Amino acid sequence: MTPVPVEIRLQKGQRQIAVRFDDDATFELPFEYLRVHSPSAEVKGHGPGQEVLQTGKENVRVTAIEPVGHYAVRLVFDDGHNTGLYTWKYLYELGKAQAANWANYLDRLEAAGYARSETPDSG
Repeated sequence: MTPVPVEIRLQKGQRQIAVRFDDDATFELPFEYLRVHSPSAEVKGHGPGQEVLQTGKENVRVTAIEPVGHYAVRLVFDDGHNTGLYTWKYLYELGKAQAANWANYLDRLEAAGYARSETPDSG
C-alpha cells in the first residue's frame, strides 16, 4: 500500500516542500528538484525516451500547492508550469530516490553542456 502524506508544508524561505507520510518517512524536496522532475508531459514526454531536459530552473519557486482529490497535489511554479499532478506514490518515490535522481539530473545537465548556476537569486 502506498504511504499517504499526513503533512505537506510549503517552505518558501528554504525553497522546498516538506512532506511527512503516514509511515513516518519525511522528505524535504527542493523546488528545483520538483520542477525538473515534474510528472507532466512537458517534462516526461509522451513515452519512454521522450523526456525533456529542464534547464534554467535553479531559481524557480513554488507559489501554491493545490489538492487534487485524495490522491495528489498540483504544484504551481512561478515560471508558469502547473500541469504535473504529483500523486502520493510519485512524491514518495521522489523522496526515496532523491539523491540518485539529483545526481542523474546533474550528469544530464553536464552532458548537455549546461552550466548550472549554484547561486539562487535573492528574490
